Formats: sequence, structure tokens, C-alpha cells
Amino acid sequence: MATFGFIGVGNMGGALARAAARSEGGEKLMVSSRTRSRAEALAQELRCRAVSNEEIASQADFIFLGVKPQMLGSLLAGLAPILRARIDRFVLVSMAAGTPIAKIQALLGMECPVIRIMPNTPVSVGEGIILHACSGEVTENERNMLIGSLREAGMLIALPENQIDAGSTVSACAPAFADLFMEALADGGVACGLPRAAAMEMAAQMLVGSGKLLLASGRHPGELKDAVCSPGGTTIQGVRKLEQSGFRGAVLEAVIAAFEKNREFAK
Repeated sequence: MATFGFIGVGNMGGALARAAARSEGGEKLMVSSRTRSRAEALAQELRCRAVSNEEIASQADFIFLGVKPQMLGSLLAGLAPILRARIDRFVLVSMAAGTPIAKIQALLGMECPVIRIMPNTPVSVGEGIILHACSGEVTENERNMLIGSLREAGMLIALPENQIDAGSTVSACAPAFADLFMEALADGGVACGLPRAAAMEMAAQMLVGSGKLLLASGRHPGELKDAVCSPGGTTIQGVRKLEQSGFRGAVLEAVIAAFEKNREFAK
């Protein structure tokens, strides 16, 4: 029976721990945090154990590293002696943005199994995306165990590691872009006379429904857009204004800017 340890249970680490608890049960989980009270509160919620980083490093089969890239080096420096002393098998699961597997192994001074994941915020409601790439030391069974443990978080997509940074700009950064879009749609609705709560609900459900329609139909988004734009109608006038304002170009530039920042972390 595999055990799962989560080092760092902030927004993202906590969301993944909750998904793992729904998939595997709290008895298989351990959690730790710089703030002990946060770990204890989550442990009580999930009916799992709040422990130290060192206990997770020495005991867990899957060790999730839920810290920011800037903190990863110091964390691994403290865990390295414990991990190198282990005689049983373990897998590191890193969610540090822009930090390649080779860098993690170099910081540890050992070629242990590493799975690099990039989740997005909707994992907290079971509708997320988790991109993942595995080092050569990871077995297919271990990869499948990870996928099974996070199945309640949403969709898991395997990518070659050299595409993770690009993929994460679309899946992990873009929820912020979508939030801006929803806020702007709601503001427009308010300007036209809608109550704000109703406008926000419509904007949010529109994005949910549009995404599901694209996935279910397999149709190109341009084709779906054309289906809404009747000749001489209202929608095409809105599309015209978006194009005049450089909407698609602005989105392209946002994705590229996020990608380039991601690449800086790998240097």
C-alpha cells in the first residue's frame, strides 16, 4: 500500500492532498508545513497525519514537494541526507515551476525517480489539469499510481518534459487570464444594467459550458465562434470590437511572456 507525503500544503499542495485523500483515503497520507497549525488543521480535515518534512522524506513512497522554486534548493539540501540513506524505493513529485528534473536530481546529488507535475488552480474543485513528465527512473506502475492518486483533481496530461513550461502557461497561468476575462464580461453586463452577481454567474457558466462544448464536440474554436456569429447580428459586432482592440494578439503575448518567465527559473 503506497503512502503519499505532502511537504507544503498551501493552496496548491493542499488542493492536491485533498484530491489524494478522496482517491486513496486519509490513512495513506502525511502532510507537513512551515506553519504547523496549517498542517494540523488539514490533517484533521483529511483524517491523516501531520508530521515533519523529515518524517515524510524517510517514510513516504511518493513525496510531493509543494514549495516555490526559490525555496526548493534549501528544502532539498535538508532532505538529501535522509533520501540518500533510504534503502527502500521512493518517488519525488515536484510542482516547482520552471525547475527541470535534472536540476532536482543535481541538487540532491542522486538520480532518484522524479515526476514533475504542473497543476492548475481548478484542481481544488476537481476540474483541473495536471501536466506531468517522468524521469527515466520512474516505472510505468509508479506513474499509474500517481495518476490514480490524483484522479479526483481533474485531467492528467503526459507531456515530454521540454514541453512542460509551454504547457503550463496555457493550463496553469491561464486561469488568471480567464478570471480577468470573466471580470471584464461581468463589468460589461453591469454597464448594460445587469446585477453584478447575475453577470458574474453568467460569465462563469459561459466559460464552463464553452469549454465542455469544445471538448465534447472536437470542433475547432473558430468553427464554434462562427456558429454564434449570424450575418449582420450582434455577436459579430462584439467580435469586431475585440479584434480592433487586439484581443487575440494580447492573449498570445500574455502566454509568451509567462513562458519566458518560466524559462528564467530553469537557469
